[in-house]
Parts: sequence; structure tokens; C-alpha cells
Amino acid sequence: MGIRSRLAKPIAAYIASETRKWSLDPFRSQQRVFDKLIAEGRNTQFGRDHDFQSIKNHEDFRKRVPIRDYEDLKPYIERVLHGERDVLWPGKPAYFAKTSGTTSGIKYIPMTKASVVHQFTSSRDAVLNYVHETGRSQFLDGGLIFLSGSPVLDEKAGIKTGRLSGIINHHVPAYLRTNQKPSYETNCIDDWEEKLDRIIDETLKADMRLISGIPPWAQMYFDRIRARTGKKVKDVFPNFSLFVYGGVNFEPYRAKLFDSIGKPVDSIETYPASEGFIAYQDSQREPGLLLLLNGGIFYEFIPTEEYFNEKPRRLGIEEVEVGKNYAVIINNNAGLWGYSIGDTVKFVSKHPYRIEVTGRIKHFISAFGEHVIGEEVEKAMKFTMEKFPGVELIEFTVAPEVTPTDGLPHHEWFIEFAKAPDNLEAFAQELDDQLRKLNVYYDDLISGSILSRLRIRDVKKNAFISYMRSMGKLGGQNKVPRLSNDRKIANALNAL
Repeated sequence: MGIRSRLAKPIAAYIASETRKWSLDPFRSQQRVFDKLIAEGRNTQFGRDHDFQSIKNHEDFRKRVPIRDYEDLKPYIERVLHGERDVLWPGKPAYFAKTSGTTSGIKYIPMTKASVVHQFTSSRDAVLNYVHETGRSQFLDGGLIFLSGSPVLDEKAGIKTGRLSGIINHHVPAYLRTNQKPSYETNCIDDWEEKLDRIIDETLKADMRLISGIPPWAQMYFDRIRARTGKKVKDVFPNFSLFVYGGVNFEPYRAKLFDSIGKPVDSIETYPASEGFIAYQDSQREPGLLLLLNGGIFYEFIPTEEYFNEKPRRLGIEEVEVGKNYAVIINNNAGLWGYSIGDTVKFVSKHPYRIEVTGRIKHFISAFGEHVIGEEVEKAMKFTMEKFPGVELIEFTVAPEVTPTDGLPHHEWFIEFAKAPDNLEAFAQELDDQLRKLNVYYDDLISGSILSRLRIRDVKKNAFISYMRSMGKLGGQNKVPRLSNDRKIANALNAL
């Protein structure tokens, strides 16, 4: 046993003890966070606009601060982007995390030094809670790989800007960098396929023990290893024992990913977001992810069925119920106030508070992190139809194809034409080009050969009518969803 694995155990015991303390005193934990946030926010422009001086409790806060998404908060963020200080939080942000928006294209999410620290310490604590519960720490003596975005950062108003994973890469402590893969130089490569080949060059003969990344990226890494060596991952990395993941729904990838590994390995699920690290799997025995109640985020929860009401209920942690779906609202130590992150969760436990991520409050496709939304596919189809004026459309929907029988994963468009294009391939190419113009992350995935361009399935006449009838939703105000992040509608259409 090496020095890292030996030292990890007493540190893990301490972290597990501290985690237990705050998680079993949830209301006080959240009250402390709330009080600190309000005190810090009082002298900001946002705090003055919303009379933070008179806020004494959560009820006062709810009356003064409305629920906002990025579009609603954008006027304040624009002021920060133009160099103003003390707008949403004292001073200026340390970073902007650049991410894909639901309606806004690229979003710039402010991050402070405190919120960045919370991102890293939460990842650390997830691993250390695993060490404490299982007693397994030998993986820390070998290679650790973090499949992430580029750490190369741009600047906006003098504030460093980049993808969340790239920002966090700058905060990995020195004691982990000695066995961290890939190298900084390799991590800076933009082209994913070139980067992946270089990662394999660096890791193939290394003693890799922990692998972390979003599932589709990890699967591509495993596939390349198999192609290069003819072996399964377990035979290349016999000491590989822990897979850490998050960012997208794992279930579509689970069977193939573990088949590629060739043996069972433990896994830790995490729930990081640019707006804050929200939860992580703290136990291999208990279901759900531990909601982080002491890390600079004060949470509110809206029952999903009330989300689009004029005045939905905004519940504190003490008011939620197990088994119900809620939209997540955060107030954090980077100046996001009453901010709807668009995710929905379900509580599986209240002692301590553990959650499952159940989806998004709106339809989308983000099987690979691209977050394509309804507006984008509608516009892509509209602009393509303008280029093919003879084509007539009845209905369409889009779904991800994660495990195709041939080629790379892709988006599959199920289209019922009244008059099909003479050249369906040319139509599909134009449609793909239009979507790439509308969504920078989809374009990145195509350019990086993570996805192939979309494919069109020309469905038979009345297929969508038959589908809606089978669902008991034919007529009235019922509509076929334009897109979904799973294959339920796609499979139903294929079965017709």
C-alpha cells in the first residue's frame, strides 16, 4: 500500500464524520447558508434592487426575489460581462463557466473563488466517502484519468472563461497531478479524436486505476483501447477499480460500458453543474445522491406540476416529500438568486436528504452534453424547408441513437413527409448544417467526431397519428414532442 492510499483513510474518516454532522442537521445547515448568502448579497446591485436589507427569513426572500432563468437574469449578467463590480455578488467573479443555454445559446455562469473551491472539494469528498465506506484506497496509488474539456481559458471583461471541467482542471492539487492523466498539453488539444489518441498513448502502459468522465466520452476511450490492443479494458488495466461519472443519464451506456471493461467495477455518480456541485453518491449501499446542503447553495424546490403556474410554491428543504418530482431552484455564493437550473429531481430519502436526477423541466436532447432544444430543431427544419421549397412536412420528432449498429452515435429524425425531397441525403445534410449553426455544442460534437451527422427515418403515412392514438393522446391540445432524450417515442414509431 502506497503513501496516498495510507494517508487517505484517516482523511476519509474525518470527511465522512463531517459529512454526517451536516447531513443529519439539514435545516441548520441550510439556514446557515441562507443567512450568509443574504448578508453577502445586501450591498450588491441585485441586493439593493430586491431590498435584501429587510430580508429576515425565507418567506421574506420569496416575496422579494422571483424565480428566474438565465434569460431573466441576463441583464445583470450582461453588466458583469461589461466589467461592473458588485452586481450579483461582491466584487467580480473569478470565472465565467461557458455552457449551453435552454433559450439563450451560450450562457456565461459566474463562479467565485468560493464556488470553485466547492466544486473541487465536492468531487474529493465523493471519493473519500467511498474510501471510508468500502475501505478501498489502493486506486489512489495508481493512475487517475479525468476525461474533461480543454483547460485553455478565454477572457470576458478580464474574467477567465471556459468550460466547467476546464476551469476545475486548474484547481487539481499538486499531490494528485503526479499521477493524473492526461497531461496538460494533451488536455489542451481541441480535436477530440486527436486528443483521444494522445490520451491512449499516455495511458496504455500506465497503471490506470480510476477513470472519470461523462459516459459517452469514456465509452469512446474504451472502444479505442479495444481497437488498439484487441483486449478488453480489464486486461489492459488490471487494477482499474473505480469509475466516476456524471453529466448525462448513465443508463443508456451502462450495459455496453461495463461489457467493454469486462469486469464489474465500483462506480460513483456525481451531479455537478456550472451553477454549483449539487450532489454526489455517498454510499455504495444506499440509493440516491447526497444533496449538498452546506456548500454555498440555498435550495428551493417547485413541484413540477406547478412549475409553469403564475405563483408556484417554493419549498424549502424541510417541506419536500419523498417520491415527488421537483424543479431545482438555487441561490448560490456566486450571485445566482432564485435561479432555475432546469433540472428535476426526486427525493429518495430525507434522513439524510438523497435525490435522484429525473430529467429536465423542458424537452431536450443532451445524451452527449449537447442540449439541443425544441426551438433549435424547429428552426433547423424551417430553414431547411426554405431551401427545399417542394418538400411538404406532416410531422417529426428527434431522438438520440446512442448505440447504433454501425458508425458513430447520432441524432435520428423521424419525419413523415406529405411530399418527400427528391434527394433525401441532400435534405439531411442541409438539416444537419442548420442545426450545427444553431447549437455550438452539437457542432463541437460533430467536428470532434463524437457524433456523426443526423440520420432521417422516413416514417410511413399516419405513423404519428397511430402513435398518439396508442398513447391515448389523439386530438385536443396534445402534441407530439419535438424531441426527447430517450428512445421511447422512437421505439414506438419503429414498432408501427
